[in-house]
Amino acid sequence: MESLHILLVYNGKVPTPKYGGTSRIVWYLGKELVKMGHRVSMLVAAGSACDFAKIIPYDPDRPLVKQIPESVDLVHSHIPVWEPLPKPYMITFHGNSNPERDFDINTIFISRNHAFRYGSELFVHNGLGLEEYGKPRYDVDRKYIHFLGKAAWKVKNLKGSIRIAREAGMPLRVLGGYRINLKMGMRITLDPGVRFEGMVGGDRKNRLINGSRALLFPVRWHEPMGLAVLESLYFGCPVFGTPYGALPEIVTPEMGFLSNKKSELVSALEHLDEYDREKCHEYVCDNFASIHTSNWMMLARMF
Repeated sequence: MESLHILLVYNGKVPTPKYGGTSRIVWYLGKELVKMGHRVSMLVAAGSACDFAKIIPYDPDRPLVKQIPESVDLVHSHIPVWEPLPKPYMITFHGNSNPERDFDINTIFISRNHAFRYGSELFVHNGLGLEEYGKPRYDVDRKYIHFLGKAAWKVKNLKGSIRIAREAGMPLRVLGGYRINLKMGMRITLDPGVRFEGMVGGDRKNRLINGSRALLFPVRWHEPMGLAVLESLYFGCPVFGTPYGALPEIVTPEMGFLSNKKSELVSALEHLDEYDREKCHEYVCDNFASIHTSNWMMLARMF
C-alpha cells in the first residue's frame, strides 16, 4: 500500500488525560497508521500534544477547508463535515443523531447496528491501542463490579446499575462520576454499597477495571459501539447489560449476558465467575485491536 499523508480531524484534545472515548480512538488510529508507514498529522484542539504526529491547532471559527495542509492526501474527520473538501476524505460518525439526518456519502459508522439505523452498510468497529492498557492480571482479588461511563448521562443508566448491584448484593464502583452531581440538578447517591471514583483515566482506571468481577452496562439508548465494553473485556470482565444498539454484536454469550429485564440481569450476576476471563481478554485482542481498525479504515476509503 502506498504511503499517504493522512490528516485526522477532531475538535477535542489528544491524548485524553482521563475520560474521552473518541479522543482515545483518534489517538490509537493515528499510532497504527504511523506503524503502517503513513505520515499522520492531527488537526485537533489547542493544547494537544503528540510524539508520533504533527499537531495543528483546530480553529472552530475557520472553515475546515482552509485548515487542511496542501500536502495532505487523505482527510479522516471525526467531526461532521459540512462543506466540500478539496482532498479525498472520509468521516467517522461516533454518536447518535436524528434518524432523519442526511449523512455525507463518505460516512463510516462504528458498528453494524449503528450503520443500519442510519441506512448504511459501511462500518468499522472501534479498536483499542492494546499497548496502552498493559497486561491484565487474573490473580488479583476481585471484590466488586463496576460501572464505566459518564454517570451524568441518563442514557448510561447509573441508577439502573445501582439497583441491579444492590439486588445482587454486590459492591459497585462507579468509574466516570461523582457521588454529588450538580450538572443535572442536585443529585446525591447515598447508597453505601456504591463507591464513586470520579473521572478516572490512565493506569488508575486500568487498575480499577482489573480489580473488578464484571461490568454493569444497562444502557437505555442504542449504544453506537461501547468502548467501555471493550476496555472491561480486555481486563477479563464479562459484561452484563441491555441488548440495545451494538451490544448484541459485541457481547457474545461467552462474553456476558444481555437483557432488558432487571430480574434477569440480577440472576445472571450469580454466575459471573463462570465466565473465562482469559477468553474475554483474548476476544478483544483478536477482534478489537486498533491494528484491525486501521486496516479496515484504509480499505473502507476505497468504496
